[in-house]
Amino acid sequence: MSLSNYFYEPFFSLSEFDRLFDEAFSARTGNSGNQQVTRQSSSSTRSLRPRMDVHEDAEKNVVTATFELPGLRKEDVNIDVHNNQLTVSGETKQDESREENGYAVRERRFGKFSRTLPLPQGVKPEEIKAGLEHGVLTVTFPNTSAETAPKKITVS
Repeated sequence: MSLSNYFYEPFFSLSEFDRLFDEAFSARTGNSGNQQVTRQSSSSTRSLRPRMDVHEDAEKNVVTATFELPGLRKEDVNIDVHNNQLTVSGETKQDESREENGYAVRERRFGKFSRTLPLPQGVKPEEIKAGLEHGVLTVTFPNTSAETAPKKITVS
């Protein structure tokens, strides 16, 4: 068997590829299996796969998560906090018809998505800020709250 056949698999599932990245992310951050970044989808409708970036600013003690949601309005997006997990979900229903060079062109995009992020211990829902601008949802929250921040004690 050649090495190129081992590394190239034309039918390798993109969801399997995403799962591998999620496992690597959870191993690096030390999260247990139920706290890792998860994707939920409805089996009855096609699931969208919005891109997500998470960035931690240690200097400002803030975590920023951005989600690419082109064409969605803020009314189409739900953000929930439950059991120290932030869930961003939504649904898009776009149907566009137009006449072009004598042909009827119809473009449709339907689907649901849901992405879940673990929150640091002690983050209160009122500390979470979110904004949607030009199809990019930005969610920010403190990395740790003042009560749970570690305190250094000097030995005398």
